[in-house]
Amino acid sequence: MNRRDFLKSAAGTAAAAMTLNAHVAGAADQKKLRVGLIGTGWYGKCDLFRLIQVSPVEVVSLCDVDKKMLADAADMVAQRQASKKTPRTFGDYRQMLKERDLDVVLVATPDHWHALPMIAACDAGADVWVQKPISVDVREGEAMVAAARKHGRVVQVGTQRRSTPHLIEAKRDIIDAGRLGKIGLVETYCYYHMRAKETAADAPDAPPPENLDYEMWTGPAPARPYNKLRHPRKWRAFTEYGNGIVGDMCVHMLDCARWMLGLGWPTAVSSAGGIEVDKASRANIPDTQTATFQFPEFPITWTHRAWGTPPDPKYPWGLTIYGDKGTLKASVMGYDFIPQGKGEAVQKDVVYELEQYPEDKTEKDLEKHVAPAIRGHMRNFLECIGTRAKPVADIEQGHISTASCILANLSLGLGGRTLAYDSAKREVAGDPQATALLKRPYRAPWVHPAG
Repeated sequence: MNRRDFLKSAAGTAAAAMTLNAHVAGAADQKKLRVGLIGTGWYGKCDLFRLIQVSPVEVVSLCDVDKKMLADAADMVAQRQASKKTPRTFGDYRQMLKERDLDVVLVATPDHWHALPMIAACDAGADVWVQKPISVDVREGEAMVAAARKHGRVVQVGTQRRSTPHLIEAKRDIIDAGRLGKIGLVETYCYYHMRAKETAADAPDAPPPENLDYEMWTGPAPARPYNKLRHPRKWRAFTEYGNGIVGDMCVHMLDCARWMLGLGWPTAVSSAGGIEVDKASRANIPDTQTATFQFPEFPITWTHRAWGTPPDPKYPWGLTIYGDKGTLKASVMGYDFIPQGKGEAVQKDVVYELEQYPEDKTEKDLEKHVAPAIRGHMRNFLECIGTRAKPVADIEQGHISTASCILANLSLGLGGRTLAYDSAKREVAGDPQATALLKRPYRAPWVHPAG
């Protein structure tokens, strides 16, 4: 890029930023967005506080089945929002949405509770931010897309790699600039030791704490005795409530690769693995798993091991894109471009925003390196609320990435056979057994949104 092109690009970027800021500020002058949060745990507060940082919203409602968590969140919100008002609190999202006075609803519950509140929020006339993976089965995801379209709602999925500044740069300056050449393979991976290791002796079944409505917490998921691994935060260790490490971590990197490379649905998905090493833990998700997502353009592979060491310690969770002119390694912490043969290597690290947003320095449990990406994702969400355009992580894109991960787990459960999902016909081609598994049973009295 020559100097003139660079200045033109920089001016365009600045103008776009000014337009966005003016638009968001103008919308705020007209009407403060009234916000509600369903799920006030770790990431619910993380998302909400980033929204407060970038827009003068009024948080009027909070909902959680844990009374202590809910009360603590209400106090924190009163301290963080400009009005200093304490939001109303609810133990049932249906009661919160019944008020029909919210412009925006954030859904940050455990995964098995994403679909019903998101659909209900659309029904109540709100635009929605929903955490990933959007669903625990494919039919839920289809119903969520249908609800957003039926009601004309803006729905942003919390796959904020699409709004991560250094990854936007890598897409623009490395991939879109053609520096990788012809791409033939993408590898995605996670080697974090993130699977719960507690045994039955460490985490025995027990009565739920008085502050937790465990019946409501369980909701449509299968009924299981309470133990401390189910709430808070370690519920990801159980297939009853989520899709394991594939649903938690692969969905981010698969979605990132799809966005960077302009990919749609995979034509086929297969997976293998299981509990290969840590057989004593109460966790029932695989500690070892590989998957292949075959796209018309090239395959994307996934590998996770919740044990051992990563092949590249600098990239314990990330993606690697291989081209005939170079290789791109990328993660939440930065990226590396390695040219094939002669050429200039590029290395960039995540840029923190601790001086611009000093609250980041002291906020409990905040992933400081992710905060800029969430803020960017929120700004995109706000802009699209104003324009009614589809956001960068529109619900349909979240559905494709989520459903692909769900198909990988279904393949694993079916002995590793290849599944070809037809999104138009809403079936796994030639496989009625797999098609039947696209919708998992709901526990009564809850009714699956697909009917």
